[in-house]
Amino acid sequence: MKVVVLTGPESAGKSWLAEHLQTQFGGIIVGEYVRYFIDTELRDTCYADIATIARGQLQWEDAARAQQPELLILDTHLLSNILWSQALFADVPAWLEEELLSRTYDMHLLLDPNGVPWTDDGQRCQPQIAQRQAFYDQCHRWLEQHQQPFKCIGGDWLNRREQASAIVAALLGD
Repeated sequence: MKVVVLTGPESAGKSWLAEHLQTQFGGIIVGEYVRYFIDTELRDTCYADIATIARGQLQWEDAARAQQPELLILDTHLLSNILWSQALFADVPAWLEEELLSRTYDMHLLLDPNGVPWTDDGQRCQPQIAQRQAFYDQCHRWLEQHQQPFKCIGGDWLNRREQASAIVAALLGD
């Protein structure tokens, strides 16, 4: 099983790209638990929700891993929980990073916010490119500091799709 994580700022194409990769290569997509949480709770999140959201994300990931697909595509993982918790609440539950680092991910595709438009979907909150760039930079730093395998994906929608497809094909040995 190869595990690919789509990461980076909001509105950079993570969900769209996950669907494309699944269509092209098969496998299982694990979505963003936080979206489910917000849709279910019908409210914004607070700091007390971070642990619940992270545990939900991990449960979804673990259930997909248990199926042992050839390709597991994660629309996000705990890195986003960590960075959003820090950005929104200036605090992060201590166990999140340790839990994230205890798992193996074969490739992170880090999506650049530049080159594609921001789209409001009712849950996004960073319409300014500077905000999304700062989030991207934090992701990049964390991935480098923790020696995680990653490739940066940028350009327009077509370029993103082509880059991601080539990376995943190489990862799968296609």
